[in-house]
Amino acid sequence: MDRNDYYGGESASLNLTQLYKKFRSGQEPPSELGKDRDWNIDLIPKFMMTNGEIVRFLTHTDVTRYLEFKQIAGSFVFRGGKISKVPSNEVEALSSPLMGIFEKRRMKKFLEWAHNYDDNNPSTHQGLNLDTSTMSAIYKNFGLETGTQDFIGHAMALHLDDDYLNEAGRATIDRINLYTKSVVRYGKSPYIYPLYGLGDLPQAFARLSAVYGGTYMLNKDITEIVYDASGAVTGVKAGDEIVKTKQVICDPSYVSTKVKTIGSVVRAICLLTHPIPNTSDIDSVQIVIPQNQVGRQHDIYVACVNSAHMVCGKDYYLAIVSTLVETDQPEKEIEEGLKLLGPVLDKFVSVSPIQVPVEDGTKDQVFVSRSYDATSHFETVCEDVHDLWRRITGETLVLKKKENDEVNAS
Repeated sequence: MDRNDYYGGESASLNLTQLYKKFRSGQEPPSELGKDRDWNIDLIPKFMMTNGEIVRFLTHTDVTRYLEFKQIAGSFVFRGGKISKVPSNEVEALSSPLMGIFEKRRMKKFLEWAHNYDDNNPSTHQGLNLDTSTMSAIYKNFGLETGTQDFIGHAMALHLDDDYLNEAGRATIDRINLYTKSVVRYGKSPYIYPLYGLGDLPQAFARLSAVYGGTYMLNKDITEIVYDASGAVTGVKAGDEIVKTKQVICDPSYVSTKVKTIGSVVRAICLLTHPIPNTSDIDSVQIVIPQNQVGRQHDIYVACVNSAHMVCGKDYYLAIVSTLVETDQPEKEIEEGLKLLGPVLDKFVSVSPIQVPVEDGTKDQVFVSRSYDATSHFETVCEDVHDLWRRITGETLVLKKKENDEVNAS
């Protein structure tokens, strides 16, 4: 059940009319932007790591039969006032403008070590232990500079802050290897993206659900969650109708009394008539601006796609800049990301709360997800899915590997 008349809730893909209705009620979209059907604008665009958990979710459920994907053409990082391609292997490390000649060699040795590390072969460890050595100690062992640590930790391992530096290295090395293997899978970058935007994901699951007897109801505003005398959920009320159920799974917006706000995200959806400068005119890109590069506590993310992804009119580009809010001037906090875009045709800015459940849901059987964060990838969303599954079933979600886990990504 969804209160909106479109699929996807907070992470929907909207046409022009829906976008203007949401951000500028009463104002019509400019006619020069073209037809509604040419636009599928993600409110919260996120890219998929090709070897990541989100792709495993999609292939495991077989929902990929209803979806088409396209590669994201580049993965960049901001360092020293400019953006550069993130090196994904030893060869790219040697040619990367992000580092000087000696640092390139150190980076090459680090990536070789990360790739070749074998728990059962001490000769590959170089005196380090992934379960006891911190990432700070590992970086120090290879003599890597702070700037290099920034793009490894934030643009490759996709950490949200620098807390990982004081944690054991295994999780970070696994993330780095996931990044490099994802690049190898399709080339160009580690990311893919569904044609027609992320709104196609809930539509695809709705089709799959229908095959198994499920019903997807749009434009149904839930007015009340109904409980029995013991406090357990028994149904949801929409108008005069009550749908009986033993469990409810929902996002925070449906149960304001069961969540707490831990922060907020500022996002700017930007319409462009050109590719992002200094990216070799590619049609799509992710850019990570590590916190330390701009004197912040959290990274800034930039995601860009264009008409080749069936999300906007011909010769247009869609870019979104996002970060976690740290001050009382949220739009000012994404300025460094907006500067990278070049001239912006139009901009739609929003600030959304980040909310988390205050209870695990096992008592009343109402299970609440987390709000979407500022990242431009799905890794943290997948962690929330695992957490929900564990709370609902009491078991760990284990996805058995299928014979064919490829997705078609042009």
